[in-house]
Amino acid sequence: MTKALTFEDALKRLEDIVTELESGDIPLDKSIKTFEEGSKLVNLCLSKLDNAEKKIKKLVKDDTGKLKLDDFN
Repeated sequence: MTKALTFEDALKRLEDIVTELESGDIPLDKSIKTFEEGSKLVNLCLSKLDNAEKKIKKLVKDDTGKLKLDDFN
């Protein structure tokens, strides 16, 4: 289910989860399930960010002055 979520959708759901948990108005069992969902969403977001970072390239000049694409560090 969470694999189909976009980064933005996952982040929005995480914000909703934080608000819900901070309210303190939900039973313990639901709090635990909601926290577990949030943990999965955090991992999903981190994975998506890691994949995006790997795709980012930078344009640099080599020793001869020619432009080339290089990995962004």
